Amino acid sequence: ANGYYHSRWVKCIWSSHDLSDAVLIDNVIFNKDVYIQFNSTVGEYVGYTEHGVYNAQLWNNNPGQLQGERAELERVCKPNAEIDQSTITDKS
Repeated sequence: ANGYYHSRWVKCIWSSHDLSDAVLIDNVIFNKDVYIQFNSTVGEYVGYTEHGVYNAQLWNNNPGQLQGERAELERVCKPNAEIDQSTITDKS
């Protein structure tokens, strides 16, 4: 709206069959620039702009939000990765 672009991209990344290296990355984007990111390896939000740093501090001080974000790795990434892995191995 009005020439502004806002989106949120969540990515699950893994490279081994046991999924011990699986990582969740949740990017909040404004005008094609990531201004705040959650990385499950870091375990908290990181801001990349003044507004992002402000929000990261707020969100990191909200135990419910932080716990919910951390749980997404187990809730979303790992089950879907297992499905993808089995689909790949079943076809080879």
